[in-house]
Amino acid sequence: MPAEHRKPLWLYPNLLSLDAPLVAVAWLHVFATTWRQYLPWEFYASLGLAVWAIYASDRLLDVSLQGQPGGNLKARHEFHRKHRKPFRIAILAAVAAAVGLAVTTMPSTIYIHLLLGGVLVAGFFGLSMLSSQSPDEVPHLKNVLAGLTFAFGTSMSAHIYRGYGIDDLLTSREFLSFAVLCVLNISAIDLWEHASRAADIEIKASDELSLTLPLAVLGAAALGFAALDGNQAVRPFFYAILTGAALLHVLNRNRTRFSIDALRVLADVALLVPVLVFHAASGE
Repeated sequence: MPAEHRKPLWLYPNLLSLDAPLVAVAWLHVFATTWRQYLPWEFYASLGLAVWAIYASDRLLDVSLQGQPGGNLKARHEFHRKHRKPFRIAILAAVAAAVGLAVTTMPSTIYIHLLLGGVLVAGFFGLSMLSSQSPDEVPHLKNVLAGLTFAFGTSMSAHIYRGYGIDDLLTSREFLSFAVLCVLNISAIDLWEHASRAADIEIKASDELSLTLPLAVLGAAALGFAALDGNQAVRPFFYAILTGAALLHVLNRNRTRFSIDALRVLADVALLVPVLVFHAASGE
């Protein structure tokens, strides 16, 4: 295989859309541990399958919207374009398995959460089709909805056993902090790509500031929430949020040292390392 077509091994989780499911499953465990809930393996499996199907479908949709191969297609989109048929078959199998696990193993109380999750996913795909595909625009609204959807889907399984309503989840400090972290993580890639294409120094500085300020606010909020936790029950969770914000900030300041593909992988690492911090802080 020619060198220009050979992909490094570290890029394959991104090419195969395995990065997002891994992050989702890891953070579901963080939510379940924080809220003192035991979840059987079926919950983790159904979440991983559903997230993978959504992300792979989104990339196939992006390919269809961008039209011809090549051009502005990113590596992960080009990979999905070349292997469209296997991905489509795998997506159908993943959806069937996820639905089967949800119907046969999960309590009926999760259905209201699944309904809202379905609305969020539908809204995300709707924005994907309606939003501009211009590389000169950053899809902020789509990124916000994607982050909220990802955070809701990740946390809802751990929340249903707490005995509270869905409004309690949406207003909880844990959900809101993780949702903001997800939005900033998703937005970071688009902002880094936008800054790399811009020749104007002011645009580059604006893109960097668009991440620096909200990351600083999120970090300060995580520290405040940790300090307010008198019995230290959720303090490790907010230490993890703080770690994720700090790692994204470091990447943001050093983004010119890495390729866009490397930054995509490192952005996922910035959400996985906090899981290790969480376990260290909680003494597990």
